Amino acid sequence: MKKTLKLIRHDRWLEPYEAAITGRHEHALEVRSELTARTGGSLSRFALGHLYFGLHQENGGWVFREWAPNATEIYLIGDFNNWQELPNYRLSRKAGGVWSITLPLRSLRHGDFYKMKVYWEGGCGERIPAWCRRVVQDEKTKIFSAQVWNPQKPYKFRIGKFVPKRHPLLIYECHIGMAQDAEKVGTYNEFRENILPRIARDGYNCIQVMAIQEHPYYGSFGYHVSNFFAPSSRFGTPDELKQLIDEAHSLGIAVIMDLVQSHAVKNELEGLGNLAGDPCQYFYSGERREHKQWDSLCFDYGKPEVIHFLLSNCRYWLEEFHFDGFRFDGVTSMLYYSHGLGEAFTNYGDYYNGHQDDNAICYLTLANSLIHEVNPNAITIAEEVSGMPGLAAPFKDGGMGFDYRMALNIPDYWIKIIKEKRDENWEPSSLFWEVTNRRADELTVSYCESHDQALVGDKTIIFRLIDADMYWHFRKGDENGMVHRGIALHKMIRLLTASTINGAYLNFMGNEFGHPEWIDFPRADNGWSYKYARRQWHLVDDKTLCYHFLGDFDRDMLKTISSLPAFDLTPVQEIWHDDPDQVLAFTRGRLLFVFNFNPSKSFSDYGFRMLKGCYRTVLNTDNPIYGGNGLTDDTMEHFTIPDPLLDADGKGWLKLYLPARTAVVLEKKD
Repeated sequence: MKKTLKLIRHDRWLEPYEAAITGRHEHALEVRSELTARTGGSLSRFALGHLYFGLHQENGGWVFREWAPNATEIYLIGDFNNWQELPNYRLSRKAGGVWSITLPLRSLRHGDFYKMKVYWEGGCGERIPAWCRRVVQDEKTKIFSAQVWNPQKPYKFRIGKFVPKRHPLLIYECHIGMAQDAEKVGTYNEFRENILPRIARDGYNCIQVMAIQEHPYYGSFGYHVSNFFAPSSRFGTPDELKQLIDEAHSLGIAVIMDLVQSHAVKNELEGLGNLAGDPCQYFYSGERREHKQWDSLCFDYGKPEVIHFLLSNCRYWLEEFHFDGFRFDGVTSMLYYSHGLGEAFTNYGDYYNGHQDDNAICYLTLANSLIHEVNPNAITIAEEVSGMPGLAAPFKDGGMGFDYRMALNIPDYWIKIIKEKRDENWEPSSLFWEVTNRRADELTVSYCESHDQALVGDKTIIFRLIDADMYWHFRKGDENGMVHRGIALHKMIRLLTASTINGAYLNFMGNEFGHPEWIDFPRADNGWSYKYARRQWHLVDDKTLCYHFLGDFDRDMLKTISSLPAFDLTPVQEIWHDDPDQVLAFTRGRLLFVFNFNPSKSFSDYGFRMLKGCYRTVLNTDNPIYGGNGLTDDTMEHFTIPDPLLDADGKGWLKLYLPARTAVVLEKKD
């Protein structure tokens, strides 16, 4: 008799779907067994396509290989042969639809541009190789080409094995190109020199880097990928990216990549859309080939060659660039035939109703297994909105093996409450429930807002709170009521979200200090301007403006929650909530968090039953150094008051002054 998987044993509501969950688990085991039949069961040995396909130096010469089963002829063309189809640059067809050519070492030089000229029945075209590691766009013609990358002195990593700090994991989501103050595309070197030190000073121990894989359209934010093995040349060279990652590791900062494998750009000249006359070589056929809403193509996760391509892609970024893991983008789109669009997801039956792509579920399971086989310390995060159970549970327990899942409910909730409820109607019990609403056996990444909330057509939290008054009343001494309210709530929203994490906390760059305005990449409608595709660091550096209040608070908030060992694993214990008063209190270990969301009422001697002892303030949103009013004396120590009627429980009354619209963190002294 087979033992019931732990995922089901720990959640009795999953029992009616045991056959489906077990079936998925066994399907992944079967596919893994089939794929690794020749590698002794090792996925890491299976996922070595990047060392075989593409352009490599082997045995004193060059070898180039490409999988193109529909091709009838392939030539290498480039700077080295004046872009002509010459006989000595014609590839030979091998078994399994693989084409290859061996060339003398002198044939190609570092920096040469090249492509494939591919022929198929009824057509031909120039194509960029699927496995190429560098792609560059010509500034004049705007045409993309592959480039030979073989520097005489390749970058050598200074830091060997790096183990990320996870408890808590504090993630700084960032984009290399828009990370500079200047109105231009930033570089890997500029990010390393100018931005990494800021991130380290602010207390983040992980960066989540967007838009690394090459993409033809800058404004896609990196989500319409064309070349899956090529780091974007807009930002610099592969060696400069390696140096950036190495420097981050030297600062104790992990680097995870926003990995896009949920879809691919439709472009045929730059991408995989029609590599050799077969539009479905890498993608599903029929109606499932295109993602209509995203105007992109959907990988066929059931095809062994595609699995090989994508798994090798994971291993490549881990080993070649020393990335510490991945945030998988668009997981919901992968999981469902509908891409999750129009689905309700109101009960467990919605996850096991036959609308799911078992091939994609299997692939994600294999990807997590591979990543952790290659690097046991790697971090994997799923961006998934439907809430499918087991996504971030171990595979052996019946899950898909992600380390974390994004808590997308939290930013949606903050947007909703700011838009739809007056301040006096905010209910702490509802706030607390939302930020702690998660599966007990799965870790999450909690956040108030990411890049999604900063795009044109949406608003950041600070803009929802203050709006145009940020332009006119954000100089110190000139704040109006709207600004004071926005600054206070911005800090409280972040503190409540960060202090209740059960895994990780995430912030998008600049949002920690209330970066104004939206993100809008250069396009025809804005005159191809970079004005809104940058981060204005000079604002937080200017001590005459209010931005530094928020930035300073964010830094000290992270310092506070990092002061408690394994903060994210310490239980969150609610002490009190009173919705009419709008007061909430909870503990994590020796730390007590107290929030008064009331916009107009302050409370004197507000009491909580706490373990007897002395408590001191370690963080206060009302501190003037964070733009507060300074209505409390944070140097004062607070002692519990005994109660003869309740003294047997080892607790006393801790009574505090709670100014309106403030939060305070106290620490119990030993």
